[in-house]
Amino acid sequence: MPSVCLYFQVHQPCRLRRYSFFDVGQVHEYEDETENRRILDRVAEKCYLPAGALLLQLIEKHGGAFRIAFSLSGIVLDQLERSRPDVLKSFQHLAATGCVEFLNETDSHSLAFLFSQREFRAQVLRHRERIRSLFGQLGRTFRHTELIYSDALAAAVEKMGYRTILAEGTEKILGRRSPNLVYRPAGCKKIKLLLRNYRLSDDVAFRFSDRNWAEYPLTAAKYAHWLHRIRREEAVVNLFMDYETFGEHQWRETGIFEFLRALPGEILRHPDFRFQTPAEAAADHEAAGEIASPDFISWADEERDTTAWLGNAMQKDAAGKLYALEAAVRRRKDEGLLRIWRMLQTSDHLYYMCTKWFSDGDVHRYFNPYESPYEAYINYMNIIDDLSQRIQQQKGAES
Repeated sequence: MPSVCLYFQVHQPCRLRRYSFFDVGQVHEYEDETENRRILDRVAEKCYLPAGALLLQLIEKHGGAFRIAFSLSGIVLDQLERSRPDVLKSFQHLAATGCVEFLNETDSHSLAFLFSQREFRAQVLRHRERIRSLFGQLGRTFRHTELIYSDALAAAVEKMGYRTILAEGTEKILGRRSPNLVYRPAGCKKIKLLLRNYRLSDDVAFRFSDRNWAEYPLTAAKYAHWLHRIRREEAVVNLFMDYETFGEHQWRETGIFEFLRALPGEILRHPDFRFQTPAEAAADHEAAGEIASPDFISWADEERDTTAWLGNAMQKDAAGKLYALEAAVRRRKDEGLLRIWRMLQTSDHLYYMCTKWFSDGDVHRYFNPYESPYEAYINYMNIIDDLSQRIQQQKGAES
C-alpha cells in the first residue's frame, strides 16, 4: 500500500543585534530580542497558530488516518518557551492525538557534525530529552540540519539508536532510482533512509503561488492525482517542507490553507493510499536497496551540498573561528558562555554570508537581516571576537 509521509520543519533563528567593532569588549548582549519577538509573533499569527488549528481539525476529521511529523529546532523551542507558550501548547495538542511524530535534530540547528563529533552528540542528546519532556516522545527518527546527510552521519546516528534518517532525494545519490522507496544507508545494518521527493515538495513550498508556473493554480485534487499515479505497492512519497510554507512563505491569500484543508481527503479518496509518519513508513517497508553518499548532500539550492553554508572564505573562516573556541568554552564550565556559543552555531548565521544565487534563495532572503554577505560576516566576527575575549578573561581570573 503506497504511503504519503508529510513532514514539516519548524525553525526560527535568534537574530543578532547590530554589533560593531566599537562594541567589542564593551557590550556583551548579542541577540536582537526585539526583532526576534517581532518575527516570532508575526509567524505565529500567520502560520503556527492557524496551521496548527487546521491540522488538528484534519486529524480529528479523518479519524487518525491523517498522520504527520514535525521537527522543531531547539532554537525555536527556546523562543516559544520564553515568548509564545500558546504556540508551544498548539504543538502539544497535536502530540496528544497520537498521529504526530516529533523528530530529533541538533538542538542548535547547527553544523556541529562537520566540526565536532562530541558537540554533535551533546546537541542531539539534549534535543532528544527536550522532545521527550515537552511532547512525551522518545525520538525514533533523525533529521539533520537542512537535511545535510552523508554515510558517516547515518552511521553515527545509527549508533545513537535511531532507526530512521531523512535526506534529500537528489540524483547525486539516487542516479536513476526513485526517491519514492525506503533505502538502507551504505554501511548500516538497522537504520533506514527516507528521501525527500523534492519536485513534489517544492511544488507546494516554492511554486504554489507562481503564476508563471505551467501547473498554476495547484489544487488539492490535481496534486493528489499526481500522487495517485505513483502506484508501486512499496512506494513511500516523502513530502518534506518548512512549516512556514503555510501562511508565511505562501500567504493566506494564495489559497494555501484551502489547499491544505482539502489535501488529506483528496489523497485518502484513493483506497490504496495512506498517511504514515517517518518512523511508521520505515518500519512497514523493507529497504529496496542501499544508498551510498560519501560526500555531504543537503536540501539547499540546485547543487544540494554544503556550499550554502561553507562555500566561501568568509563562511569557512567564521565556522573555523567558532568551533576553535570549543575546548576553551568547555574548560570554563560556564553555562551562559556555552549557551551563547551554541546559539552562534545556528546554521542561519553562516547562510547569511552566502554569496551564491539560487532558486530557493528568495525564501531565505525574506528573513535575512543583512544588506550583504560581507555585512553579515563582519557583524558575526565582531561577536566572535568579543566572546573569545570574555573566555580568555575568565581564564585569567581563574588562574
